[in-house]
Amino acid sequence: MQRQFPIEQTRNIGIMAHVDAGKTTCTERILFYTGRTYKMGEVHEGDTVMDWMPQERERGITITSAATTCLWRDHQINIIDTPGHVDFTAEVERSLRVLDGAIGLFCAVGGVEPQSETVWRQAEKYTVPRIAFINKMDRIGADFRRVVRQIGKVLNANAVPVCVPINEGPDFAGIIDLVRNVALYYDEGSDGTQIRETPIPADLQRDSQKWRRNLVEKVAEVDESLFEQFCAKTRFSPDELNAVIRRATHQHIICPVLCGSAFKNKGVQRLLDAVVDYLPSPLDLPPVIGTCVEGKPIERVPKDDGRMAALAFKVVADKYIGKLVYVRVYSGAMRVGTYVLNSTQRKRQRIGRLVKMHANQQQMVECLYSGEIGAVVGLADTTTGDTLCCEEEPIILEAIEFPAPVVSVAVHPEGRADDEKLLKGLLRLAEEDPTFVVETDKESGDTIISGMGELHLEILIDRLKREFGVNATTGAPQVAYRETITVPVSIDYKHKKQTGGHGQYAHVVMEVEPLGPGQGFEFVNKVKGGRIPMEYIPAIEKGILATMREGPWSTYPVVDLRVTVVDGSYHEVDSSELAFRTCGSMAFKQAVLKGGPQLLEPVMSVNVVTPEDFGGKVMGNLCSRRGRVVGMDAQGEAQVVKGFAPLACMFGYSNDLRNFTQGRASFTMHFERYEAVPLALAEEVIAARRKAKEEARR
Repeated sequence: MQRQFPIEQTRNIGIMAHVDAGKTTCTERILFYTGRTYKMGEVHEGDTVMDWMPQERERGITITSAATTCLWRDHQINIIDTPGHVDFTAEVERSLRVLDGAIGLFCAVGGVEPQSETVWRQAEKYTVPRIAFINKMDRIGADFRRVVRQIGKVLNANAVPVCVPINEGPDFAGIIDLVRNVALYYDEGSDGTQIRETPIPADLQRDSQKWRRNLVEKVAEVDESLFEQFCAKTRFSPDELNAVIRRATHQHIICPVLCGSAFKNKGVQRLLDAVVDYLPSPLDLPPVIGTCVEGKPIERVPKDDGRMAALAFKVVADKYIGKLVYVRVYSGAMRVGTYVLNSTQRKRQRIGRLVKMHANQQQMVECLYSGEIGAVVGLADTTTGDTLCCEEEPIILEAIEFPAPVVSVAVHPEGRADDEKLLKGLLRLAEEDPTFVVETDKESGDTIISGMGELHLEILIDRLKREFGVNATTGAPQVAYRETITVPVSIDYKHKKQTGGHGQYAHVVMEVEPLGPGQGFEFVNKVKGGRIPMEYIPAIEKGILATMREGPWSTYPVVDLRVTVVDGSYHEVDSSELAFRTCGSMAFKQAVLKGGPQLLEPVMSVNVVTPEDFGGKVMGNLCSRRGRVVGMDAQGEAQVVKGFAPLACMFGYSNDLRNFTQGRASFTMHFERYEAVPLALAEEVIAARRKAKEEARR
């Protein structure tokens, strides 16, 4: 089987945005105009191709990223439609890790919203070139200029419009293409397929010339020859402009901005043109860098006859064909029936079947070529973030980092006979979702599930019922508190225990100091002169790590500190790994208790969009939840209240907000950072935690 399209005619793109900005609607139009589907699905009718899960269709939101492939202008475009809700931000994270370009979607009324910032920063983290599409230009309150300014100011992007709207709001009729200097009108009732191209009307000439001059100035700054033409007032051809815009987009110098209304079928074809013209193919980007077995950096160039290297970025449990592992092939080719090496886990595995995905539908293929995205059936031992490569020259690609869960609940099956089915279902879901963690409380025996928010856990419990046939009940949500220290402390601890035969002896001197928020744990060995043999140093670290899982002060995990072992001693007969592990654990407990222990709680960034009449109530309610308001902005006729509040006080907020604003306000909330809990409240939390543990022991 030969490759259908050259690699330079391949685009791997994602659509990312704040919730309800219109990502799925835009994707549905793309599929229709490229001939991938014959009918446009609508989110409000629950018949979209990309939102295929029952939970997505019922709630009208995207929960899991869905992949598909379509063709436009003899180019193959692989698209991943990502969720906008913050509880499913891991889907965006892993998608952007394997994509070459992205479309940032913005609502013409809402502008740059909180989750817009989050996904934009995620794209910056992986240096993904982006174009922007300002959607919903047909809505009342749409303001193209304001959103362009916000993209520049809030996201620090050099936003350069390549097309502008013809009118805004209900009168939105089409767009002016600044590159070709023409007006494009979309005839009503034609599903957007009938486009009239005309010269720019006289009443729009002055405004369009300003935008055109802005575009030419920005691209002329990038290219020396174009700058000379600009100074000489020479006219630019569309091909010249497109070539420079493309190069500047790849270099992150500018962000081309387009506009339209996906729901009204306007501007989507121009967006597809921009994907082909401006976003990169795999050849346009630097080679992917990984490490060899010895830890030295090596690279893989995207070519079909090169050494095979692919990254598994998603795992799905399909009820019909079993485990599906989504992969991005960076170099070489992955063929059915061949053996590959999972270099992350050092296991040899066979490629059973290969498929290309169209949402939840599979198309069997014999080979996935360099630069392509597909899925593999039969990789039982592969998980998210693993590298698959050829056996002759192994490589380990950079894995994907995921945020830690912030909410936990205890879950029980309704019938005792379902215990095994519950555990099996939870483990399958945890294999799919790296931000979903399943643990067993050692004292109570309860199964504890943790995730990114209430909605996240609610969806997973619903999936347990529908996909695995397990009816489960959950307890009250529990906040993922953490413990840390506030002052540096030095500990000199000696562990001596004499029993029949060999005793136990270990002596450790350590310094423990606090680190900044989110910096995790560091272990440093500064022992000199063999005062502690090197084989015992890892045992000390293991003892510390074991204690950190359940802190000595609050029984919550300990975070954000550095432990430096500076001295100690040992006994030739009585010292052992067990002795030093115990010594490290006991010394660390003393250090935490002497280091001014402090309880930390997750604090959420909260944005509430409310009618002006309810602004005061929103701020008052937020403050009553130990929150603090940091700003208020106007958004059309509404107000946006911005603030921070502890997660512990935000459970049930959606119902309260709906009640006191008559259902007219909406809010978004995402994890921001950990902050200290007030001492009086911390004592209450710790007392409740200890009481629960005592009851569990009984």
